[in-house]
Amino acid sequence: MSITRKRKKELRRLQADANQLWENQQILVGHAADVAREAGRQLGNFGREQVAPAVQDTYQRRVVPVVDQGVRLGKHVVDDKVVPIVGGVVGTALTAWDVANAKRSGVVHKIEKKLGKVVEPEKKGPSAGSVIALILGVAAAAGVLYAAWQALRADDELWVADDPLAAPEA
Repeated sequence: MSITRKRKKELRRLQADANQLWENQQILVGHAADVAREAGRQLGNFGREQVAPAVQDTYQRRVVPVVDQGVRLGKHVVDDKVVPIVGGVVGTALTAWDVANAKRSGVVHKIEKKLGKVVEPEKKGPSAGSVIALILGVAAAAGVLYAAWQALRADDELWVADDPLAAPEA
């Protein structure tokens, strides 16, 4: 089956038009890539010059003081409340351990006989480990509750406005 000259000529013209269209599209895509690259660069500059300082300033003014206050409170609780209590419990437990070891060796009975003292049997109660765990658990729960209270308290300046942002002027 042969194609007429007229049809061949039309097909060549159509092919030339298609090639011209393809070249034009390649130029257009290249130009669009250049525009997108420049937009990305401008966006990076805007982020560095406008957004990052605003975020850093807000972080320094809002987050750092709350975290520092939480750390100070946590340190205060641990240093002034938990450590002395735990130290006292550990000291008492070690003293009881030493007394129990001394009783096993008979040293305390000899001392009690000389002094005329009678040691009352210890009351059954929670062990030293459970007391320490309870104290540490209460301190941790208090720290978590305080941090949650700080994070969720009503502070009108912390909330983001609902109105949309205006586009920056070029």
